Amino acid sequence: MDTNTTDVATQSSTRGSLERSERAAVVALRPAVDIYEDGEKITLHADLPGVTKDRLNVRVENQSLIIEGQVQFELPEGAEASYADVRSSMYRRSFSLGGELEMEKIEANLKDGVLTLRIPKRPELRARKIQIQTQ
Repeated sequence: MDTNTTDVATQSSTRGSLERSERAAVVALRPAVDIYEDGEKITLHADLPGVTKDRLNVRVENQSLIIEGQVQFELPEGAEASYADVRSSMYRRSFSLGGELEMEKIEANLKDGVLTLRIPKRPELRARKIQIQTQ
C-alpha cells in the first residue's frame, strides 16, 4: 500500500513539474502560408493577425528563411484579459531556400495581418522563351 501512495505522489509531482515547465516555455504558432511560383519568383503569403511591422522579424540564416512575429493585444484602459483561445502570442515559421533564389533581393510587405514575401529567382535560372527564326 505504501508503494501505491509513493507512485501516486511521484506522478502528481511529475505532472506539476511538467505543467510549470510548459507555462514557462513559449510555444510559437505556425502561421498559415500560401506559396506560389512562376518563372520569375516565388511569392509567399503568411497570415500573421495582430502582428505589427515593429514586432515582425524576417531574416535569412544559412539558406533558411525565418519568419517570427509577436502579437500585441490591445486592451481598453482598466481592462484585464480573463480568457483567451490562443495561448501563444508568438508566430514562427521557417523554410529552406534553394540556391536558385536571390536571397539578397527578397521584398517584404505587411498589410492587414498578411505578410507577402517576393523572392526572385536568379536570372540565369529563370525560364525563358526561345525565339524561333524562319528562313
